[in-house]
Amino acid sequence: MGFFTDTSVCIGCKACEVACKEWNMIPEDGLNFTGMSYDNSEGLSADTWRHVAFIEQRLPLGEQETSGARPASAGGGGAPVDLGMPSFDLPGAQTGEAERGDFRWLMSSDVCKHCTHAACLDVCPTGSLFRTEYGTVVVQEDICNGCGYCVPACPYGVIDKREDDGRVWKCTLCYDRLGDGLEPACAKACPTDSIQFGDLDELRERAAGRVERLHEEGITSARLYGDDPDDGVGGAGAFFLLLDEPEVYGLPPDPVVTTRDLPDIWKHAGVAALTLLAGLTATFVRRRG
Repeated sequence: MGFFTDTSVCIGCKACEVACKEWNMIPEDGLNFTGMSYDNSEGLSADTWRHVAFIEQRLPLGEQETSGARPASAGGGGAPVDLGMPSFDLPGAQTGEAERGDFRWLMSSDVCKHCTHAACLDVCPTGSLFRTEYGTVVVQEDICNGCGYCVPACPYGVIDKREDDGRVWKCTLCYDRLGDGLEPACAKACPTDSIQFGDLDELRERAAGRVERLHEEGITSARLYGDDPDDGVGGAGAFFLLLDEPEVYGLPPDPVVTTRDLPDIWKHAGVAALTLLAGLTATFVRRRG
């Protein structure tokens, strides 16, 4: 089970952030504008398990930009229908397309990726982090000893230590809700279905169809991120449809499980130890002889 986050329909309402905090009783950690964006929660942390990024770009969005007209494939072309609602001119509507310029918002709700090969699990010395029956990765706060080894091990910088109690925290994919047959709070609260929860194979099939449709509409930059089981973390339990390079959203372009070299390291260390022991033994035998 996992998440598919379709950023092309995210409206940045932050309902997911609020629902996550309320259901999981996550402490309030303040709101701060960065001065570079309308983002006021800045990023994932021990007290922010869902984070909606706001990225402003001077770029067109396929056929949906500047003209304001819907593409023919989406049923556009018909005359507008007067619903009797109050109306107003959109900003820049009187200046014409040439003066208006290109502009788009990229919005994306980020979360723990619940990696297939999770380095945080590999380095946890107490078994606080465990793989659930749903394939997700969860922290048991009553077992965590606050060693923090998992924090640098995460290739996405997701897991974080809460300074006032010393333990680490992150998204549990609402493990308690899944046990009661409920979907995670963030997916339940999302008004546009930008966050979808379900079987990963079904979500991947749905996501591939969504990318194909966006390409047909001229949004050729649409791509999937974290859906490939052959990537550096064995595929993620939370993957995304992006409209630009992963780096634009603050995501690593080619993440790898940080503990992938541990077997080789232990192998070389073992060989070095045996070589040293053999040398010491030979020296001792010569002196005795």
